[in-house]
Amino acid sequence: MEDSAAVAGLMWDRWLPSGVRALIAEALPGGVADARALAVWLAGVHDIGKATPAFACQVDQLADVMREQGLEMRSSKAMGPDRRLAPHGLAGQVLLAEWLEEQLGWAAGRTGQFTVAVGGHHGVPPTHGQIKALYEHEELLRTPGPSGRVWRAVQTELLDVCADQFGVSDRLADWGTVRLPQPVQVLLTALVIVCDWIASNPDLFPYFPDGASRSDEERLAAAWQGLDLPEPWQAEEPVASAQELFAARFGLPMDAQVRPVQAAAVELARDMERPGLMVIEAPMGEGKTEAALAVAEVFAARSGAGGVFFALPTMATGNAMFPRLLGWLERLPGVRDSRRSVHLAHSKAALNDDFVDLMARGGRVAAVNVDEVADSSWRRADARRRVGAELVAHAWLRGRKKAMLASFVAGTIDQLLFAGLKSRHLALRHLAVAGKVVVIDEAHAYDTYMSVYLDRVLSWLGAYRVPVVVLSATLPAGRRRELVEAYAGGELKPAVGQADDDAETGAYPLLTAVAPGGAVVVRCPQASGRSTTVEVEPLADDLDMLVDRLEDELAGGGCVLVVRNTVRRVLETARVLQGRFGEGAVTVAHSCFVDIDRAQKDRDLLRRFGPPGRDTERPKDRHIVVASQVAEQSLDVDFDLLVSDLCPVDLLLQRMGRLHRHLRGQGQSERPERLRTARCLLTGADWAADVPAPVRGSVAVYGRFALLRSAAVLLPHLEGGSQSPVQLPSDISPLVQSAYGIGPVGPAHWAEVLAEARSRFDEHRADQAERAAVFRLGEVGRPGRPLFGWVAAGVGDADDSRTGRAQVRDSRESLEVVVVQRRADGTLTTLPWLEPDRRGRRRGGLELPQDQTPTPFAGRTAASCGLRLPLQFSYAETMDRAIEELEQLYLRAWQGKDSPWLSDQLILALDENCQTRLAGFCLRYSPLDGLEVTGDRN
Repeated sequence: MEDSAAVAGLMWDRWLPSGVRALIAEALPGGVADARALAVWLAGVHDIGKATPAFACQVDQLADVMREQGLEMRSSKAMGPDRRLAPHGLAGQVLLAEWLEEQLGWAAGRTGQFTVAVGGHHGVPPTHGQIKALYEHEELLRTPGPSGRVWRAVQTELLDVCADQFGVSDRLADWGTVRLPQPVQVLLTALVIVCDWIASNPDLFPYFPDGASRSDEERLAAAWQGLDLPEPWQAEEPVASAQELFAARFGLPMDAQVRPVQAAAVELARDMERPGLMVIEAPMGEGKTEAALAVAEVFAARSGAGGVFFALPTMATGNAMFPRLLGWLERLPGVRDSRRSVHLAHSKAALNDDFVDLMARGGRVAAVNVDEVADSSWRRADARRRVGAELVAHAWLRGRKKAMLASFVAGTIDQLLFAGLKSRHLALRHLAVAGKVVVIDEAHAYDTYMSVYLDRVLSWLGAYRVPVVVLSATLPAGRRRELVEAYAGGELKPAVGQADDDAETGAYPLLTAVAPGGAVVVRCPQASGRSTTVEVEPLADDLDMLVDRLEDELAGGGCVLVVRNTVRRVLETARVLQGRFGEGAVTVAHSCFVDIDRAQKDRDLLRRFGPPGRDTERPKDRHIVVASQVAEQSLDVDFDLLVSDLCPVDLLLQRMGRLHRHLRGQGQSERPERLRTARCLLTGADWAADVPAPVRGSVAVYGRFALLRSAAVLLPHLEGGSQSPVQLPSDISPLVQSAYGIGPVGPAHWAEVLAEARSRFDEHRADQAERAAVFRLGEVGRPGRPLFGWVAAGVGDADDSRTGRAQVRDSRESLEVVVVQRRADGTLTTLPWLEPDRRGRRRGGLELPQDQTPTPFAGRTAASCGLRLPLQFSYAETMDRAIEELEQLYLRAWQGKDSPWLSDQLILALDENCQTRLAGFCLRYSPLDGLEVTGDRN
């Protein structure tokens, strides 16, 4: 108890961001001094529930000593299952509440808001039912009879001493009239949890008698030095102009000019009365990421945030963002020349080379001898990076429940959505985001199911006064309004800005901002002047016609991007195109590649089709990339011609953002003459039908209603051809607002089909919202209302596993495997085509012994070949059959802590032709085309 209190004091002084401290302090009459004392006291008394018969009876030898002192208790066996009604957290909550009422005269209704931090310190605040059940079994708290008075005296004495020792005796009377906001209750609970975990770590606080030779002060100093937590970022508001700020933070070339959207975002952040939510909507390639980081710096300085969390839609986009985040940190005042904790938050982060470098510097956690100089060799920066900032993936700040507590985090949106999911240790997730600026990228990419969680999380972020930056190239006005209302916490005050209705019309680019409880502010910066005119043409969904058309289009060379809505269509299209143009002229990109091949594929696309002026090797001959939706997000690639399946209009505009993305010569003169005008051939539908009929795969992915609305708003451009092109960026907002609005679109004879599709769409959305609400966290309660039952009827533990992700995404539980190769002699190896790592070590064809644990390098290499099997394997019967077959290759030597990379993994072994059968399907894999699944289940 004393160790926990001492740790709490240090965590308050040296680790908790100032914004979090200020939020807690505002709730108490004595401000910061009261807040610190309360945190220390709660950490000190959190284990008072162990001074009860229900807990003390567990070790007979110790219980006998207590009995000799008059503390009678039945044995654990005699108590039976009733003992489970008094877990020590709940027992401590009840004892502390009784003490506050009986010794200090607190009203019974005022105790729970404080004592819940004790009751919930194992991750789940008690429910009213649990509290009532314990009161009905008081013998679990104090043995009936004369011994009961002894128990009560001991419990009271302990709490009296804690109040004196931790400096709250003269403050408790004033606190009895306080109404603690629920966010403050959550933060205090989380702080108690963290302090308990640290103080319970025997490497830091050795058990008796090992640490008996040190004084309390020496013991604490040694533990804190051994823990060596990096302190939070203390941002300083930049005073430079936007041009100077962006040049300093992002290494802009001397002649580069900050874009109007970027300058306006920084100006708005500075002009806001206090930091809040900012939604940045701007065309693709306008530097929204850099704008968000610049705004985050301003917001952090003004709010006291101690870090940044950058949330992205996928692991691939998270990996792409991570080095950009590191580059920003290396130039950031308050981080440069200091030591800060950084984390990559997704389930395969340990396979990311940049993150592995940081983990190597993260050290180990153990108490040190404060009289000696600690070995700091692990802190030395990798000589290859030569950075001023010392960025580490701290050893203690790892694991599914602690990782988000690092100061700077890039990760999947799931990590943020988990903050809205009723789950164990949810308070830790709230503490993690409460001390940061949160950036949400690609906000248009999240469906109704995910939005239910996102909106609830935003409401809590607003209550914590967490600054939030939302990024989107295209956001429907209705969705924008929902995001703003969720954060602001109620009905919005009238907008102020250039025009009250700018946010509801086609204004674009657009900045929308609001502080909790404040009025909406709207700014409409100019576009950068970069524009693209795209001619849109319908193309029949016929592969022979597509091949012939591309033969004509590429007569003079050129690079084409063909985007299909399903992996099956990608592979079918690629096979036909390879037959005409040759395998070397066709590149395939989709989600069904093993992780390491997928990363290599992204690097290859950037190398060949990235911006001019870099180390690109753009094909000189004709080339076609056939891709799924992986081409929509984050990749800065540039093509001469686009062919796309019909999809929701906002996603089509994202795909168009890969068309003539960069200037190649004056008037695009370096492109083939025929392809100097940007054109999009729109296929994936029967355009000859009375009402366009999208292909079945696209309907399964997006729904008929969204596809028909998209076709309807594009119809004038499809029919107008070169006379009515899509103008980017000026047409982006009008197209999106029309497609997602409620007004009629399309010809009159489409109305009946659209109405039927709308009905099914509304039913689907209602079903998504209803299912998502089952485990969604409740709204922020009124101040003073205890967190009792806060995560009741929740999901238990939530993490970034395939099961965890399925809780916050409306997707079937997927099946993930590690892919290896089985040779003819039965031996297992890593996949043979893998390229050497950055240090030149061979990775392809490494033997994986089946009778012993593979070497760490071989194990990690194998684990980097993880693959998520496609939808066919997500249906219950097929999944069960697949798991049963995969478990036949269970290797005991690969399990346990000695094999962290492969333990508990399902292994998919391909033969020497890279083929196998699974659950009645034929699987074929190649590094060029990825996974192909054929055949019907038997």
